[in-house]
Amino acid sequence: MSDEIDRIFKLFEAHGEARYEMVSQRAHALQSALLAEQEGAAPALIAAALLHDIGHMLHKEGEAAALRGIDDKHELIAQKHLQRLFGPAVAEPAHLHVDAKRYLCATDAAYHAGLSPASQRSLALQGGAFTEAEAETFRQRPYAEDAVRLRRWDDRAKVPGLTTPPLAHFRQYLDAIVL
Repeated sequence: MSDEIDRIFKLFEAHGEARYEMVSQRAHALQSALLAEQEGAAPALIAAALLHDIGHMLHKEGEAAALRGIDDKHELIAQKHLQRLFGPAVAEPAHLHVDAKRYLCATDAAYHAGLSPASQRSLALQGGAFTEAEAETFRQRPYAEDAVRLRRWDDRAKVPGLTTPPLAHFRQYLDAIVL
């Protein structure tokens, strides 16, 4: 399966410089993974943090789809791609990180106000804040807590110029959990 991990790294080479708000897709992924690593997350959750937005690099909608009013469903693309390589401990937090945003908007009054304008725009395309019932259903899902942790790292991983370890540093986590 190291060929599959090599393909992921090539995807970052080919599409990693695509813009993600104020940083590139690569910078966002590396910052997310670094935050997970710094908080002592399990290898699978560090991998999920690194790869949660891989769907943005795999879909065919081009850059900044949300600016054009398109929900690119990147979380579903990521889930499908990651499930076969790493299983649910990576795929589900990545899949649920969009729902985690919707959950946090429903349960934390200050959360929505703290979202970047781009995240607020995509939130509207993704269905807006959960209802109370939807939030409770989300809370009961396996990997919901991991998805919320991942979402919070995602929100903080948009710092232009932040120094992170290179992509190769995080390969150890992928190699440790690949199926």
